[in-house]
Amino acid sequence: MNDEPSIRHLLFVINPIAGDIDKEELEDSIAEVCSSCGISYEVYKTTGKNDKEVLQAKLKQTRFDGVFAVGGDGTVNLVASLLLKTDIPMGIIPLGSGNGLSKDLGIPQDVEEALDLMFRHEVQRIDTLELNGVPSIHLSDIGFNALVVKRFCEGERRGPGAYAWIALQEYLNYVPKRYRIETDVETYEGEAFMVTIANANAFGSNAAINPKGIVNDGKFEICLIEPFPKAAAIGIMIKLYTDSIDESVYTRRLICKQATIYNLDNEVVHVDGEPIDTAQEIKVVMHTQSLKVFLPVPDEEE
Repeated sequence: MNDEPSIRHLLFVINPIAGDIDKEELEDSIAEVCSSCGISYEVYKTTGKNDKEVLQAKLKQTRFDGVFAVGGDGTVNLVASLLLKTDIPMGIIPLGSGNGLSKDLGIPQDVEEALDLMFRHEVQRIDTLELNGVPSIHLSDIGFNALVVKRFCEGERRGPGAYAWIALQEYLNYVPKRYRIETDVETYEGEAFMVTIANANAFGSNAAINPKGIVNDGKFEICLIEPFPKAAAIGIMIKLYTDSIDESVYTRRLICKQATIYNLDNEVVHVDGEPIDTAQEIKVVMHTQSLKVFLPVPDEEE
């Protein structure tokens, strides 16, 4: 069930504005589960200011047997970036709008069930990516979806409804942009509606842009949706939500271990749901088996 040393001390990194769950009730649940398992713990609540630096100092001062990211994909990225290439596993308590990585890893979306990973789990290593030095743990985008993410982050409304409304508004006037992509295997040049750099399967909305992706196979995928007529939009959406996007004539997938993407029109970029500075040249580097994660025990081992 768990070949790792027994867990004695945990750190919970909580995003206080993520999700709609009562955080006091959540902390009570953490305290109850830890107490029942004889685990000591600490809590750090993010503020959006110097969180990475404060957490780096805390990790240097104290030995933790695991760090749980309590929030959405942004919180997961923060915690993962601190644990890369270390022996400290990351756990996820999904509380964000999408929770994409936790879904792809099979982590329960119910908070109480996710908390069970503290005492019933297995630990695996997964691959991670880096875009111009910025860690990417799940999915990153250039193009249409990155623009929608940027608008969503700038707005005050949260949830799938707000995201869908922004996507519809942007789609009506969006013009595909030009890219040149050089990988260790092949080169692509042309226009694309969106370019997704994927180490996993699906966005938090459950749209599977990379249904065959594997998080620990030493490779990643660059998924392109090429320009398409408006009449094809509904069909593409259906394929995204039925794990069949590879069947679309408007998609292309580049499988590689490293890549340079030339963002010729300076289109918007996001990493794990967080917009980053736009760059004309984006270097994508893979770090194999670089992050330990707590995962549910497979059914056959229960």
